Amino acid sequence: MRRFLNAVAVLLFIIPLGLAVRFAPLHLPWFLYKYLGSCLWAAALCWFLAALFPRLAPGALAAIAAVIALAVELSRLVPIPAVDAFRLTLAGRILLGRYFSLKNIAAYWIAIAASALLDRYLLFDRGRSAGGKPQSDV
Repeated sequence: MRRFLNAVAVLLFIIPLGLAVRFAPLHLPWFLYKYLGSCLWAAALCWFLAALFPRLAPGALAAIAAVIALAVELSRLVPIPAVDAFRLTLAGRILLGRYFSLKNIAAYWIAIAASALLDRYLLFDRGRSAGGKPQSDV
């Protein structure tokens, strides 16, 4: 339960930050505007998966998030009218993006790796004893 709550708390921080980076007039340098948003999207994906599957190890969550992020990026190369129409909406722009970029894949994977490390060392290990066995939440 603790990991679920921690993941939701991180999401409640990342999502507004990501929306601010993309839509608020923060006057960020172009590099930060472009890739910080991508990193925050991927981190949010990772923490969303951690909230959905709180018992899954951080490495497994990171692998799933990396595959999903890659699939979303590669899906931009395949024209599917319904998906392309959704991409033109605000929700579609936020969730799926519009343009393919190899640099986005790199940004996603860096953010996912950082999220998995944070999860592993700051959140996931809190519930473990010195012997490496999970402690009871009771």
